[in-house]
Amino acid sequence: MKQQIVKSMNSPLVLPTTEQLEAAGLKGFDAFLKLYYDLYWERLGGELTLETMPRLTGEQHAVVSYMILRTEVLDGGFIQLIQNGYGAYIFDNPFAKAMRMFGAKDLSKLVYKAKKLYDENKQILEQDRSDEEFMALYEQYEQFDDLDDEFIIMEQDASMTVASYIDDHLDLFYIEEIAK
Repeated sequence: MKQQIVKSMNSPLVLPTTEQLEAAGLKGFDAFLKLYYDLYWERLGGELTLETMPRLTGEQHAVVSYMILRTEVLDGGFIQLIQNGYGAYIFDNPFAKAMRMFGAKDLSKLVYKAKKLYDENKQILEQDRSDEEFMALYEQYEQFDDLDDEFIIMEQDASMTVASYIDDHLDLFYIEEIAK
């Protein structure tokens, strides 16, 4: 089904369809977040580059950042997030500040803690390495373990908070239609 297009301030905006929103609503806040993430990821052409990043607003990048952080940390922790090349996207941008603005204050504090460790060890953590060397990072940087555990505990509340913020501020999360 095609995305809805709405004219607002003389600029066409892409909205999820009513059917998409209803289906996501039935599945829960995770599906709601994924719906917006998928729209934004498509808008980015499936990759974060200097060319594609201006296609989204700061709030929209916060949603993409949250979903990347959530996926990576739940799968393999902050070390995996960094090794997969998302450290700078999460920690060198105002993501933690955005999470505080969205109401996810505990998550914001956690991201600042992780950023401190990231900044102290960035050169080593971002190096390309073999799978064996990657796995050794978990032993070398055990201080990330507590942060991973903290995130797992707060993840559902953080996801609900982010989803609620989107739902309460929908006008910030529409995207302009790409000219074809």
